[in-house]
Amino acid sequence: MAEEKAKRKKIKATGQMQKIMADYFYELNDAAMSGDKKIAWCTSVGPAEILRGMGFLVHFPENHGAMLGATRMATDLIPHANALGYSPDICSYLTADIGAYVKGITPLSKAYEGIESLPKPDVLIYNTNQCRDVKDWFAWYAREFKVPLLGIETYVGVGDVTEDHIISIAKQMEALIPSLEEISGRKSDRDELKRVLALSRECSDLWKEVLDTASAVPSPLTFFDGTIHMGPAVVLRGTQQPVDYYKTLLAELKERIENKEGAMDDEQFRLYWDGMPVWGRLSAHAKLFASLNTNVLASTYCNSWIFAEFDADDPFNSMARAYTKLFIVRSDETKEQYIKDMMAFFKVDGIIYHDAKTCPNNSNCRYGMPQRLEKETSIPSLTINGDLNDMRLVSDEQTKTNVEAFVEQLAERK
Repeated sequence: MAEEKAKRKKIKATGQMQKIMADYFYELNDAAMSGDKKIAWCTSVGPAEILRGMGFLVHFPENHGAMLGATRMATDLIPHANALGYSPDICSYLTADIGAYVKGITPLSKAYEGIESLPKPDVLIYNTNQCRDVKDWFAWYAREFKVPLLGIETYVGVGDVTEDHIISIAKQMEALIPSLEEISGRKSDRDELKRVLALSRECSDLWKEVLDTASAVPSPLTFFDGTIHMGPAVVLRGTQQPVDYYKTLLAELKERIENKEGAMDDEQFRLYWDGMPVWGRLSAHAKLFASLNTNVLASTYCNSWIFAEFDADDPFNSMARAYTKLFIVRSDETKEQYIKDMMAFFKVDGIIYHDAKTCPNNSNCRYGMPQRLEKETSIPSLTINGDLNDMRLVSDEQTKTNVEAFVEQLAERK
């Protein structure tokens, strides 16, 4: 990778975030050891609020998959899932996570003393608003642990979200309750669900404010910061901890804006990132772009945990609406308008599309979208071929060459 010339500034609140995440993992581990609380495994944009409202602690296998990628453990583990019949072409979160289970290892054991394994689930809950892979992934664990598998079958390619969509998804969510009551041994409490959903909404609103600070020039935030600091919004929404944390983080970023202090020393170019992060190359990519005085400052990915439709006074309908309005669920026409709005809001000079080999649902560059958007907006784009977790599919030299050439193109335009 290119020698780093400009440096990203460290975020002071990072230590607080790391403490929150550590507490989260230790609570899960303690509950698994003692058996005094029920544990649910849930997809990352699934109905975690329902689970928390019924007293479950919640583990998110996709978060674990990302950790396997970020610690560069994933590539060696994927073949163990392939050997069980899971194709190398399907989600490398899935194959890395199952491979890690088969080998009996987890990055948590290196990061947190005393944690040797993932907490065993009492139930697994999926939502196919991301892809069908999550259903197959959770079904494997349901068979392995011999525990119930419950889920929501959602829509794909959604243009306008209609009342028919909402009614269908809301009914599926409500239908989960009797089984969850039986598993948890407690009745659903609507007041508790409303309390949890209100906290989730507050977390979501604050997370959006954090990400929106990147519209400032220079931006106080990078996309690479966002992939790390989104952790509490992913695994702890519905609790007080992320609310408190994002207030602290937001105050720090606002102070940077007031002082006209960017996340980088010399922000000359501003880019938008569409698609999954390349988890095993987060640091390398951050250094590459910094060396070119280029800030990748916003993304569709980090925005996936903004749920502006949550309404504590109408829990099931509002959750159905929020989880159906996700970018990944929508039609290409809706996605294109969203990206156009984001490029204008964040005042970007260009856009990077990551074509992740094993994640077709979150790779938006395969059906002419970059070309259509460039024609409409005159904002140039670059497609990077790679993957979220399988580093055998990533070429560092090709990425470096293409990014450098792209930034040269941006410089010529200016």
